[in-house]
Amino acid sequence: MNSIVILLLILFAYLGILFLVAHWSEKRENSKWSNNPYVYTLSLAVYCSAWTYYGSTGLAASSGLSYLTTYIGPIIIIPFWIIILKKIIRISRINKISSIADFISLRYGNSRFLGALVTIITIFGILPYIALQLKAISETFHVVTNTATSSNIFTDTTTYLAFVLALFASYYGTRYVDASEKRKGIVTAVALESILKLFFFVLVGIYVTFFVFDGFDDIYNQSQKFSNFKELNSIGGLPEAINWFFLCLASLFAIFLLPRQFQMAVIENNRENHVKTAIWLFPLYLLIFNVFVFPIAWGGNILFEGQNVNSDMYALLIPQLFNNQIITTLVFLGGLSAAISMIIVSCIGLSTMLSNNVLIPYGFIDTLQTGELKENEKRIVNIRRIGIFSLIILAYLIYRFLVLEYNLVSIGMIAFVIIAQLAPAFFGSLLWRRGSKKGAITGIIVGFLICSYTLLIPSAMGAYNEDIDFIENGLFGIELLKPFQLLGVDYLEPIPHALFWSLFGNLFAYMAVSVSFKGNYRERNYAEMYVDIEKYSKNHENAFVWKGTAYTSDIEKILKRFLGEKRTNRALNIFQLKYNVDKNQELADSRLIKFSENLLTGHLGTASAKILISSVVKEEKITLTEVLEILEESKENIIINKKLTETSNQLHKISDQLKNANEELLKKDQQKDEFLDTVTHELRTPITAIRAASEILFDDEEIPDEMRRQFLQNIISESDRLNRLIDKILDLEKFETGKQKIHLSQNYISKTIQKALNPLLQLIKNKNIQVEFNPKSDLSLINYDEERIIQVVNNLISNSIKFTDENNGIIRIETNQTDEQILVSVYNNGKNISPEDLNAIFDKFFQSYNQTIQKPIGTGLGLAISKQIIEAHKGKIWADNAPEKGVIFYFTIPTNLE
Repeated sequence: MNSIVILLLILFAYLGILFLVAHWSEKRENSKWSNNPYVYTLSLAVYCSAWTYYGSTGLAASSGLSYLTTYIGPIIIIPFWIIILKKIIRISRINKISSIADFISLRYGNSRFLGALVTIITIFGILPYIALQLKAISETFHVVTNTATSSNIFTDTTTYLAFVLALFASYYGTRYVDASEKRKGIVTAVALESILKLFFFVLVGIYVTFFVFDGFDDIYNQSQKFSNFKELNSIGGLPEAINWFFLCLASLFAIFLLPRQFQMAVIENNRENHVKTAIWLFPLYLLIFNVFVFPIAWGGNILFEGQNVNSDMYALLIPQLFNNQIITTLVFLGGLSAAISMIIVSCIGLSTMLSNNVLIPYGFIDTLQTGELKENEKRIVNIRRIGIFSLIILAYLIYRFLVLEYNLVSIGMIAFVIIAQLAPAFFGSLLWRRGSKKGAITGIIVGFLICSYTLLIPSAMGAYNEDIDFIENGLFGIELLKPFQLLGVDYLEPIPHALFWSLFGNLFAYMAVSVSFKGNYRERNYAEMYVDIEKYSKNHENAFVWKGTAYTSDIEKILKRFLGEKRTNRALNIFQLKYNVDKNQELADSRLIKFSENLLTGHLGTASAKILISSVVKEEKITLTEVLEILEESKENIIINKKLTETSNQLHKISDQLKNANEELLKKDQQKDEFLDTVTHELRTPITAIRAASEILFDDEEIPDEMRRQFLQNIISESDRLNRLIDKILDLEKFETGKQKIHLSQNYISKTIQKALNPLLQLIKNKNIQVEFNPKSDLSLINYDEERIIQVVNNLISNSIKFTDENNGIIRIETNQTDEQILVSVYNNGKNISPEDLNAIFDKFFQSYNQTIQKPIGTGLGLAISKQIIEAHKGKIWADNAPEKGVIFYFTIPTNLE
């Protein structure tokens, strides 16, 4: 009794953690922890249900390698997800699709009957599969606690677990009225469960392989004593290979068509690029899961040889046999994770299908059509919540009264065969334009009837009991009508046999009816949009064909009844901006019809959305020829619009460039004027000084010799200053026009820097500046124009002298050499330069442009000339602010300059 209480506490604590994770994720919907490709991929591992967790081991123990077919199918098709799954995701996102029933029914003209048919078929196949998960939870609970299964519903722990799961799924699965909205909480919780179930299964695998046995070789060698070991663990001949092929095909279809897979892979996908991660991570997940299936299965066969135990439970029974309660409990939690995630996601998908394709279009549409926003939202959410709750409870009843006598694999494979009946209509919708509603309906019905005859009825009558006349002799005693050997095909096992005949009949009926009877215009319209979704993904409303009379105000009223006034107005504003439609336009066109249907689809499903919009518009019939002409015209319009958009974007880009260029020219023009003012001022100053001194000397012949020499010295000094200024302007002009040449010679950079530094030492000493320069002796000779590089270094040091700290000035010069270049840096501890000006300081107009009231120091030509000199040497020059204080100027010279 204590073990039961402890396990129940652990179980409900675990469920509490799931609630918390789901709640946390819902509150942080944009968090990277819940919105990334790894969480998306791990959520796809909902494919690995309790059947995978326990049933694969049981199947491997009794049937050998055939358990691999469940995983080979998905692994084969997953590389093509980059094309197929992305296409499905795009179609669903554009059309606000919320279930696989919506996906199929929309393609075939919003068929209400087809959507309901897909829903019923899916529920018929999946409910026993959900019951299978509850069965696995119940059996494993009693294995762990060493108790017998209770015949009383009220003392069966599975009853309360099913009730808790129903509450959890009905709450977190219906948080949004729009069923196409992303359920972050569920996705994150499922991803967490996927990690846990994999970890716990690998844990028990390692325990069995390396602690119970002495590695893989030991298990393999001991297993060979079984007479059927080699036979079971080989594919065999051609009949066995054909059986494998059809089993792989069933799992291939399942990875697309199971409601839980469609929900996670398509509806919950926020970014198509997440598929790129899924195509390698998901197969890796499946591979890791299967590494230890064989050791656990055959390790169990060895340990329990001759004992009547359920091989499905080997993962629990082996650690329990050695009294390892911790691993036993963890394995139970892993199986619980596998079952819970499958139950919750499946019921969310099924309830959406049930409400959108059966209950609303066939029962509540009239009530919703006349209701107000709050009432409608409440009704829709309650319909889905009741649907989820009812499905889980119904699955529980199936578990209690119908599936207790069946093993995990048999029920799972039957579900796969039933779901496979959607394959022709589903894949036909993506690949074949001629596929029609009548063909899809006929194919699904024919396939399901054949499946019922060859598999469901015999299974319900006692599965493989040879005493039953129907199974042994066929219907009415006709041998060719044996359910397991239909028309004499006797080399296929029951599951592959049923899959082969049902798919053959389904596909044949689908294609034959589609070719024989033309679909209506809407079917062909959606066929084009599904097959060529890449062409219509951005302007899919343009490709929708509709003709008739519709008023914008009527459509707006319907939308407000389900979306509310605020959301409706926002949506219509987006539509009007997207298609440049006048908001006062009275008549609605085909684009608004499609746009409105999409808005309602997430709330009500494709069929109900069509019914509601059709109730307020007057549609006219369109011939198939008109449809094709409109679609062709639409394609041309899309191509033209694309070209116009590209041209418009280019014109916008060119316009922006012209605008920037014009602003730059105005700026340059202004800079030029200011530069000319500055240069004029600089030229006028020495000229004025020279003229003044000359006039004094000319007018006054009695000036003392000492004063005369002083005036002559001023004339010489100002003449030199004038000459230097003119040289700088001429240098700059020559470099910019390409007339200036550099004269290369081999030099040591340290010596060149010293030559540039020497004339400035007295000025440095006068300003009490500390210079740090230690010439490196290990630098090699390189080619450059020494006079010009001296000019660069002189400019940089002179600049540093002007702007270094007035009280404690420091200038630091460093050199470094690599195989490709020499790097020289000149640091001063003055003020930092604003980041936006770091590049502009090398502009010849920069200083005069930034002039305010005070006259700038110098002309601003030194750095501009330095840049021209360094670039002529094919090097680079730049400035950067020092981390602490000051500015560092850098320049490079290639070592291989010739």
